[in-house]
Amino acid sequence: MNAVVSIVQPVDTVPDPVTPEDAARAAFYGLIARLFVAPADAELLRALGTSADAASDGNAEFPVAWRGLCGAASVCEPDLVAEEFEALFVGVGKPDILPYASSYLAGFMNEKPLAQLRADLADLGLVRQADVKETEDHIAAICESMRHLVLDESLTQAEREARQRAFFVRHVAPWYAALCNAIEAHPAADFFRTVARFVRAFLDLDRQAFEIEI
Repeated sequence: MNAVVSIVQPVDTVPDPVTPEDAARAAFYGLIARLFVAPADAELLRALGTSADAASDGNAEFPVAWRGLCGAASVCEPDLVAEEFEALFVGVGKPDILPYASSYLAGFMNEKPLAQLRADLADLGLVRQADVKETEDHIAAICESMRHLVLDESLTQAEREARQRAFFVRHVAPWYAALCNAIEAHPAADFFRTVARFVRAFLDLDRQAFEIEI
């Protein structure tokens, strides 16, 4: 997958290594981005189908949601996943589900939340890849941005956490539940219903860790 955003690293920084727990969080953010940027192919479905035991800790909802996603991946055919992706997020004309923050926060695409996000990404040294068609407020781009923030070893652990929390508060927490609700309620959602439950459970964990009320 081509990354939706990339980070501009400062010169002459002293790395503060990422913890194993944060490396795992970054991997989950990367997985969410991958699942929403294009239909899961056979390789990804196969990898997920054999990964049910990879996340057994956390609150009660998360391991259940993770096992549900992995179980669904183990029995899904790539062609059917592609058809479902098309039905939910592409379609003819306006897609049934718009995975963009602006559509949930402002009611329309390319509105003020996107401008705010672009300004914040610029301040963080994150830039949109030139060959990516999706705007920066796509769920894949936002999760990719969070992944970069988690893995930014140019900062101390405390600085990384502060940046992640600020970004999560402004650009993730206000709308991820609404997106998950829309996916779960869609009659064509099968595999993506399990994706939505996993996304909700994972992001709920981060919200709780950051002590964010919604």
